[in-house]
Amino acid sequence: MFESLTGKFTQAFSALRSRGKITSADIDQVADQIYQALLEADVALGVVESFVEKIKAKSLEALPSLQSGSNQAQAIFEIVNAELIEILGGQARRVRLAKNPPTVIMLAGLQGAGKTTLAGKLAKHFKDLGDTPLLVASDLQRPNAVNQLQIVGESVSVPVFAPEPGNGVGDPVSVAKAGVKFAQSKLYNIVIVDTAGRLGVDEEMMKQACDIRDAISPDEILFVVDAMIGQDAVKTAQAFKVGVGFDGVVLTKLDGDARGGAALSITALTGKPIMFASTGEKLSDFDLFYPERMASRILGMGDVATLAEQAKKALDGESSAKLEEKFIKGEDFTLEDFLEQLEAMSKMGSMGKLLSMLPGAGAMKKQIENFDEGEIVRTKAIVQSMTPKERIEPKILNGSRRARIAAGSGRKVQEVNALVDKFSAAQKMMKQMRNGGGAPAGMALPPGMPGMPPMPKKSAPPAKKKSRSGNPAKRAVEESS
Repeated sequence: MFESLTGKFTQAFSALRSRGKITSADIDQVADQIYQALLEADVALGVVESFVEKIKAKSLEALPSLQSGSNQAQAIFEIVNAELIEILGGQARRVRLAKNPPTVIMLAGLQGAGKTTLAGKLAKHFKDLGDTPLLVASDLQRPNAVNQLQIVGESVSVPVFAPEPGNGVGDPVSVAKAGVKFAQSKLYNIVIVDTAGRLGVDEEMMKQACDIRDAISPDEILFVVDAMIGQDAVKTAQAFKVGVGFDGVVLTKLDGDARGGAALSITALTGKPIMFASTGEKLSDFDLFYPERMASRILGMGDVATLAEQAKKALDGESSAKLEEKFIKGEDFTLEDFLEQLEAMSKMGSMGKLLSMLPGAGAMKKQIENFDEGEIVRTKAIVQSMTPKERIEPKILNGSRRARIAAGSGRKVQEVNALVDKFSAAQKMMKQMRNGGGAPAGMALPPGMPGMPPMPKKSAPPAKKKSRSGNPAKRAVEESS
């Protein structure tokens, strides 16, 4: 996401850093570049003009106070970063929990925005926090909407209240009201109400949403919108704000939005914060929205904080402590340890998504896009085909053992050989790190492993020059040999 915008910002600041001492003309030039970049990213014109005006004014104000020897470009960069955070909402906003449970959350938005899938993702989010969510199927209009919600609920092990079959049958207002009462009686502390949408904003949809709102008095109304529709997302949000009202925004399909216009416009024009972001089709592709982290990604600084959080969730605390202890004691990193790391990485989502959170990911765009996700699966298959002893002692892997592993994993013997060779090189690297380098942190895989760059080869030390004899006769013999 935001690839185009990130590239333009990076170019603008690279040029600014090359100038050294910055003038007001330089600031004007950068401001013009940012202006153009935001327009190309489909950010609303009014938002662009306000944003550029602010960074220009603050940069020019700060210019006289900057020392000639300081990094002036960095100071301008920080001003832009602060304004980006502000335009994205300033601070993260979380769901307000009801004093007397259950907390009722109503979802609203157009058909196709991804409300039903989002309901499942939101339910999983609360369940992972230790809450007891209930899904309520109040979309009785769209074909198979009720059935879809039941499937989604089952996949995240969250119950669904669905007394009506839908497909045009049943009263959505009565279902919503009955769902909240059911949650109260069964002591569910979170209720997520899925509602019907339409292909476009119309009076019937708005009236139904208002009737459901008035019947259940939700603690939060979340407007769900497809980020890929750009400025139309803002127009739809404004229509819902007037027609129904909402407390926060959820952006879906953010992974498919390379420009980012909706994310950068919607809060500024509606005054409502973005609270969640859906970044993929999987139910785990769901994140809390942090304005400062999103600004960091837009400016090409990555999102290490989110990456660390995901790694912490994925990596079992006991396994992490065991690995750290082994490293300290000088014990070898084994293929068994490596398998645990691979399993944890699989839980974190796609490698492409993880790599995109690293600082400077924009420069690796092609590598990230071309990353073979199947490589991790194939590597896991090879390691899983080994016996526990083989994983701990790879030195015993002779030809017949390797042939058996290849057959068991459905791979070629050459692939098994390549993995073992890479792993042996990685073990040596780990020993070198113990002797002088830093300890591996969290999810860092050894170089040479799937998708990781190969180990840097040590350059040979320069050959010592032979001393030349002071005897002319001897020197002539030495030089001729």
